[in-house]
Amino acid sequence: MRYLIREKLFSLGDDFWIQDEAGRNVFLIDGRAFTLLREKLVLKDAAGNELGFLREQFISLRKAYEIHVGGQHVATVRKDLFNLFRCRFTVDVPGPDDYEAQGSFLDHEYTFHRHGRTVATVAKNWFSFRDTYAVDIADGEDAVLLLASAVVIDQLCHDQDGGEGRH
Repeated sequence: MRYLIREKLFSLGDDFWIQDEAGRNVFLIDGRAFTLLREKLVLKDAAGNELGFLREQFISLRKAYEIHVGGQHVATVRKDLFNLFRCRFTVDVPGPDDYEAQGSFLDHEYTFHRHGRTVATVAKNWFSFRDTYAVDIADGEDAVLLLASAVVIDQLCHDQDGGEGRH
């Protein structure tokens, strides 16, 4: 299924609407919530009900975010440290079914893989006034987790560009 992640215009913090392929708002990532010393993004449904949150890890050798949905820690997203030839992120889920994200993160063109199979692709819409990303997710995959992971990767890449706007 295809989703669009759209940065909200005129918002405080990093707010994103996530729309389905029919253009209906499905989720909101509310970026205005901060905890002591770290960022916390709140995941809400279209009606404004909190579903979970994305929180920057406090103590980590490298920047990472925890994803919590329904009161459960469902994943930790972090950039791989020792990869000389390409940028890569790991979405560490409980158990052996981690996701890997590879591609051009500065250009916002990358794929998520699990067990060697492509399960989602992310591509930036270059002809849009505000940041917009198309995310195509394979049937049977955890759409909420993959969408939240794409937002986290955007946050981590945004932090690396010195906070001077998105690409």
